[in-house]
Order: sequence, then structure tokens, then C-alpha cells
Amino acid sequence: MILVIAEHLEGKLNRASWEAVAAAQQTGEPVKIAALGAAVAGVAAELAAADAAEVIVVEHPALAAYTADGYVQALAALVTAEAPAAVFLPHTYQTRDFAPALAARLGRALLTDCLGVKADGGGRLFVRPMFQGKLHADVRPLGPSPHLVTFQIGAYRADAAARGAAPAPVRTIAGAVDPAAVRQKAEAPFQEAKQAVDLSQAERIVSIGRGIKGQEHIQVAEKLAAALGAELAASRPICDAGWLPMERQIGSSGQTVAPKLYVALGISGAIQHLVGMKGSQVIVAINKDPDAPIFEVADFGIVGDLFEVVPALVAALNG
Repeated sequence: MILVIAEHLEGKLNRASWEAVAAAQQTGEPVKIAALGAAVAGVAAELAAADAAEVIVVEHPALAAYTADGYVQALAALVTAEAPAAVFLPHTYQTRDFAPALAARLGRALLTDCLGVKADGGGRLFVRPMFQGKLHADVRPLGPSPHLVTFQIGAYRADAAARGAAPAPVRTIAGAVDPAAVRQKAEAPFQEAKQAVDLSQAERIVSIGRGIKGQEHIQVAEKLAAALGAELAASRPICDAGWLPMERQIGSSGQTVAPKLYVALGISGAIQHLVGMKGSQVIVAINKDPDAPIFEVADFGIVGDLFEVVPALVAALNG
């Protein structure tokens, strides 16, 4: 059995949770999904739509707001009781905060930022990027199960998670949490900057690179983003220049995204950028260089001047 730990905030399920469910389902093992909180009936009902053996709701007043100590206590007890073959989690800021401590508490191996799972006789290999995505390695975790595994955003498609013919049963248990042992004070969720945007949740993204030439030309991309109902993002040189805030950066040193639509404007396609967006469902690249590496991953490519192509697209979309 694979136990998936779902992530949610203010009653809204993180889309990456469905990606972790999809990864678990593709192992062929039975799947259980756990959600922690104080009043998460809505989240549990949403998760029950999955093709899963069970949804487990772990409730405790101390879990109403996320803290690493609270989650580690509750999950350590849950994992010990359920004895899964593996624990799958989405690779998010929150998971990166508590998963190492949970692995240490359980005395189990932790593999992070994985891209896939492979059968290996009676065990499993997990695919991980190495050297900023230049290589992929098949990693075999050492030690007894359950191993803890986090999956990179976009490694699996959220809509690939199978839904059940009938809702999965929901079981509610009391979380094993000692409030006195929670050392953190719950505050607002982590953000890289004031009013930061979580691009990993965006369904459509328009991203700009060096081809935009100057900060004054960003409005060209903004008009396309507005016409598409998309978020605006950028490659690292744009953010390093201060033309857009760092929170908008896509790539190995920025955010990893997997939207339904990713439009790359004037982006050459360096590997550091590609590792952050190659999981997008549809990639559209506009670049005047026909040999730009971005075209190797694009589903649709337009070789042309973005200052001519983009206004035409905007006019067509708004017309």
C-alpha cells in the first residue's frame, strides 16, 4: 500500500496532491490518501473522488494551522499505524519543511524531487534529476520501508489521477499531537516576496526571456497574458535584471511549474530554464532563432519576431 499525504490550504487542495496520487496509482499498489487538519471535510470529500482504498482524515485542533512539529507528530503516528510500503508527497515548500524531520523521526530514507518510479524486481527505483537536470539517476533507497518520496511539480499530471466509480470511504482519526511539543508559532504561509504568486498553481503562463530586449517591452507580454487569463513569468536573466520580481522566475533556481499552457516569448531554452517548465502540458515557443533549444521541447513553435507575432495573437484572441 502507498500512503499519499495531501496538502491543502484554507480548504483548497493543492493541485500537486493529485500529482502525488497519480504517481502512487501508477505503482499498481493500493493507495490510501491522508489529509491533516481541524476541519477538512471538504478536502476529504474532494479526495474521495480518487480511485483509492481509503481517505484518512487526521484531525486535531493543533493541526488547524500548519506547523512542522504538529505534522511530524501526527504523521509519524499515522505511518507507524498504517505501515505502508512507501509514503508519497508533493515536493512543495511545506513538504520540504517537515519531510526531513519526519524521515528522521521514523528512521527511514527520504528521496526528494523525484520524476518517476520504476519497477526493480521486488522493489522500486526512483528517478531523480542530477546536476540541475542535465542527468537523470535511478536511485534505490536503502534501509527498511516505508521510504518517503517527494515528487517534483509536473512530474505527473494532476488530471492523470484516476477517479473511482464510487467515492472512496473516509475514515476520521484523532491526531496524535501534543500541543506542548509544538515549538513553532503558526504564521502566514511562506512567500518569497510580498504578494508573491505561486506559479505552480497557474493553469496558463506567459514567460519572457532575453528576446523581450527591454523592460519597457514587457507590456507586450502582459497584454498576451491578459488575453489568455495567464500569469506572467520569466527566465532568470529577466529577474536578475530586476525587470520582474524574483517570485516570477521559472527554472532550476526559481519555481517549477506544470501549467496546461506555457507560452515562451524570446526564451532560448537553457537547461536551467527547461527543468522548471518541461512538465507543461502544451508548450508554445516564439523565437526568431530557428535553432533555439526551446523548440526541442515545444509542442508548437513559431519562428518569428515576437513583437510582430504577439500583437497579432492578442488581436485574434480579443477579436
